[in-house]
Amino acid sequence: MSFHKFISTILHPIVTPTLGVMLYFLLIPINLSSDKKFSVLSLIFISSYLIPLLVLVLLKKFKLIKNFQTESIKERKLPVALMIFLFYFLGNTMNNLSSLRELSLLFYATSIGLIIIYILFFFKIKASIHLLSISIPTGFFLVLSTNNSQSYIIVIIILILLSGILASARLHLKAHNKKEVYIGFFLGMIIPILLNYIL
Repeated sequence: MSFHKFISTILHPIVTPTLGVMLYFLLIPINLSSDKKFSVLSLIFISSYLIPLLVLVLLKKFKLIKNFQTESIKERKLPVALMIFLFYFLGNTMNNLSSLRELSLLFYATSIGLIIIYILFFFKIKASIHLLSISIPTGFFLVLSTNNSQSYIIVIIILILLSGILASARLHLKAHNKKEVYIGFFLGMIIPILLNYIL
């Protein structure tokens, strides 16, 4: 496996939500037992990784997609629609738990980002979901820095650097053009910040 494919795989959109929440639990002091944190992580892992993976396997089995990369806009429509609802469900679930209400922003932002990406399909624009999924935690930690009066600058810098590496990988693999990569990245950065003023 090439370096670019490796980066695209380990930072795949179905992986980053679980990684983002793990990072949140490591950095943010919250009144939640280890067992409850594990339960939350399990729910997120099942909803954002196992279910989408199972759907992709079924779609490939029935030849509705050529491979797990879902390269064409047509192939992406159904998986993206599913992810919109799954992330909205996760956002509602976190919002109903007082100790994790802050975390709901991460999932609502992802759901809205995916809705915009789905709308862009009708304009023949295949914005990068990889870049959306890694830049949303970046925007999220920017919001937390302001709301909690706490600097997460190291985390934010690392996430931006990873975004750059991932963008380079997606371009090298010819999965996207520059415009699609930039759209995915800036959507992910801006939506959590805007949503923070609404929720």
